[in-house]
Amino acid sequence: MNVKQNQDTPSPASAVMAELGQVGDYEIRLLRVFKTVVECGGFSAAEAVLNVSRSTISVHMSNLEQRLKLTLCTRGRSGFALTEDGVIIYDAVRRLFSQMEDFRSTVNALHVQVSGELNLVASDTISLDSRSCFPDVLGAFCQRAPDVYINFETAPMNEIERRILNDEADVGFIPYHRELDGLVYQPLYEETCYLYCSDGHPLFDLDDTPDRIRARVGEYKLVHAGIQTNPQVAVQLQGLNKAASAYYYETRLAMVLSGAYLGFLPEQYVEPWVQKGKLKPLLPDERVYKLGIAAITRRHGRFNKPRDVFMEVLVQHTRPEFQAESR
Repeated sequence: MNVKQNQDTPSPASAVMAELGQVGDYEIRLLRVFKTVVECGGFSAAEAVLNVSRSTISVHMSNLEQRLKLTLCTRGRSGFALTEDGVIIYDAVRRLFSQMEDFRSTVNALHVQVSGELNLVASDTISLDSRSCFPDVLGAFCQRAPDVYINFETAPMNEIERRILNDEADVGFIPYHRELDGLVYQPLYEETCYLYCSDGHPLFDLDDTPDRIRARVGEYKLVHAGIQTNPQVAVQLQGLNKAASAYYYETRLAMVLSGAYLGFLPEQYVEPWVQKGKLKPLLPDERVYKLGIAAITRRHGRFNKPRDVFMEVLVQHTRPEFQAESR
């Protein structure tokens, strides 16, 4: 819901402060309850997150509405919904807590001992790839910043980019197909991806010449990542029968191992299956592309000491040829 304001109208954040007057711990608690209820989609779902009963949540919400002299939401048999005023207040509360977090991060950065939170999010396989040196990086970081609380999640590349751009995560690790203006890329290593088939696929035991394989490869179904790709990857997909998509390597590998699909996969990731004779690359001199792996941060992100220290440690453990290649 979009709400327009003219230049003479106070901002929603100012309106909140005007009605609340002096803001103390109790007022902050009420606003946190409100924010949680909105993001959970109602009182019932917020119970588990807040660890309080629905009746207690209802009391907090009523107290907040009384202090603001506004009706923030409707609740009943028809479900939970924000009013127009509630939408405006929720937006103001989000910005208020973001500013509080900025203040907290700034204060933390002034202390010798780094503290606070570090939010990491990675695409699959990267954190345990030996070339990322991730266990060593985490160990070294924890020695330098033992008081930092680390949140570490896995997500698809597009979701990782969105979280970094929206300041919802501090450092992301992705196989990058593109470069966005708002992000800084620190290359870590390169992945070589070949077109694979399994021992259950008709092309596995084909002993024909490359010309015959080249002519037939487009007849069979291909599983691909299902995301926007760079020109090199797009060229490799031309002429192939894109019949399924699976973003994560684990699920894509399972589909290739089924014998029903061909698929591009990283050489190092599938090496154990190649050694067992379960997979083999097709036309390895032609059907191949390089995929860069990078750590990404927001180009103009807020001051964040844990993130900066982590990136220093990460660069120290990055292969020399990539250390100075931040883009």
